[in-house]
Amino acid sequence: MENVQMETSLIDHIHEGLTEKKTSLEQWRETTTEQQKETCLCSEDEAILKEHLHVIDKSLQKVEAGVLGVCEVCHGRVDDELLMMDYTATVCLGHYTDTELRQLESELELSQVIQRAILPQRIPSIAGFDIAAFSRPAQIVSGDYFDFLQFKDGNHGLVVADVSGHGVSASMLVTSLQMAFHTLTSESASPTAVLERINHIYIHNINFSTFVTVFFASLDPMAKKLSYANAGHNPPYIHRRSTGEDLWLKPTGAAIGLMEYFNVKPAEAQLVPGDILVIYTDGVTEAINPQADDLFGYDRLAEVVRNNEHQSSEAIAGKIRQALNDFTQGALLADDVTLVVCKVN
Repeated sequence: MENVQMETSLIDHIHEGLTEKKTSLEQWRETTTEQQKETCLCSEDEAILKEHLHVIDKSLQKVEAGVLGVCEVCHGRVDDELLMMDYTATVCLGHYTDTELRQLESELELSQVIQRAILPQRIPSIAGFDIAAFSRPAQIVSGDYFDFLQFKDGNHGLVVADVSGHGVSASMLVTSLQMAFHTLTSESASPTAVLERINHIYIHNINFSTFVTVFFASLDPMAKKLSYANAGHNPPYIHRRSTGEDLWLKPTGAAIGLMEYFNVKPAEAQLVPGDILVIYTDGVTEAINPQADDLFGYDRLAEVVRNNEHQSSEAIAGKIRQALNDFTQGALLADDVTLVVCKVN
């Protein structure tokens, strides 16, 4: 009787999670602007999102038919841990090969690590670079995440991510994301590999009910080279003081959690002395002026940076914060705001 109750409880939890995920994605699709869709989907056809929603619908139908979690081989129960990690699982562990079991054990261990406590953030000292960061939640807790990591080749990792939604549920996913990035980056040399692994872990995880935009870069301080992947995130801005040129690092793939077959491409930016890199979340560019019903936008962000190009990173971050406060007339922010400013000395 106890096992039946546990199974029912798990299936109820999965049903609740799938329903929340479907509602979240459908609301986003219906209410977001075309520009936001283009950014998050990296100009992919909206069909990729519909495909993911179709997988969710099929799983919900299985729940309602009472067959979700039933092994297709022996008709026994698929293991609870496996089903929590991947609600599309259709075979119980007894039918896995040794190789598949070893791979699954690795995935399960990582999933458990990802649920643990959040790690402290710190701004590293990187020779030749001046770095500042700022983050302010719209509510008590934030759905934004920024961090400074280290790849296995010694290069520095810069990550800024934005979990769709606000409040406690978004902040819990931030905790999970931070653990994922810390665990995976130290054993990888590629931002794309880390993002692909994280999407693989989250896409069918019942506790992941939304999507995340991420800009993740590997900074080689000696070569002054930025190797990055942009998963549906707002394009980071580079102001090249030496020429007055403005560069925007556009998405190279869709956001995490939006498509079944995740494909984020690598890209590079060569930095030169005087360059100012600003990585930010959409709480900056989508801050609203209550009088004019106007958005802060990309042009205002670039203008603030250009007008303060001789200042330190800390001062530039402060000027952006002040410009946001002036633009919104001190009103409460509708979205979390995060900034990372990196200046090449």
